[in-house]
Amino acid sequence: MFRTRLLPLFSLAALCLAGSATAAPTTFSQVIGSALLCRSQLDNVYFYRWMTDNFGPAYKQEGGAWWFKAEANLWGLPVTEVMVSDDSSDAVFIAAVLDAAPDKVDQAVRQMAGPRHQPQDAGSYPLREAQPGSQLVYFKDKSKIYCLKYKAQPKP
Repeated sequence: MFRTRLLPLFSLAALCLAGSATAAPTTFSQVIGSALLCRSQLDNVYFYRWMTDNFGPAYKQEGGAWWFKAEANLWGLPVTEVMVSDDSSDAVFIAAVLDAAPDKVDQAVRQMAGPRHQPQDAGSYPLREAQPGSQLVYFKDKSKIYCLKYKAQPKP
């Protein structure tokens, strides 16, 4: 009888612990948000480890990146995925998918962090760019924001 009363308590405790393991850390906006705005040094090994430590292993490796599911918020908007470059290309990058259109992301970034992502052309779905190089693009009905830097190549 004692065991049957404790079983629901253990189940509830396990659910609480499992839920807290996937919660975004309080430093998410400082670490990931700053990197997305190109305000941090880009080190894909650091970001890969940081994401793995805080969100678990990547769910796929595709397009030169490790893809992580991330239930978090940046600039008051929901983030669904974070991508960290692998070592298969000449670039190092970090990117995130936000559940909002680029104009809404731009407005939120300007209000909370400062830089404006200016449209680079007059098309229906323009690439938007901010200083010092963060880019914002349409990603289906969402947005993808990223910072990309090319690796220094050794001199021959």
